[in-house]
Amino acid sequence: MPKKDINISVELDQDNVPENIIWNADDMNGMGEAKCRAMLLSLWDSEAKDTLKLDLWTKDMTVDEMKIFFHQTLVTMADTLKRATNDERISGDMMDFCDYFAEKMEIKGS
Repeated sequence: MPKKDINISVELDQDNVPENIIWNADDMNGMGEAKCRAMLLSLWDSEAKDTLKLDLWTKDMTVDEMKIFFHQTLVTMADTLKRATNDERISGDMMDFCDYFAEKMEIKGS
């Protein structure tokens, strides 16, 4: 059975606060490692019917970046919901919320 590996390394300071988040995957096509300032990882446990979550951000992540990151994540979730459920009504409602979120966070156009 084919297999792909995704690796995430988190470098911590002396207070266990993330300083760097570095990730790579088998199929990054020569990109090597990529640094990022934040990550939201959700995994579905079908036995427990629960989501396992890991939310991390580095101390260099700015509030403005976090607002944009959340907006882009919400838009992606709305798109994924549409593709996974084929429910245009609820995914459209979620996209409407994304527009509202961007407006309230003053990040329209991000």
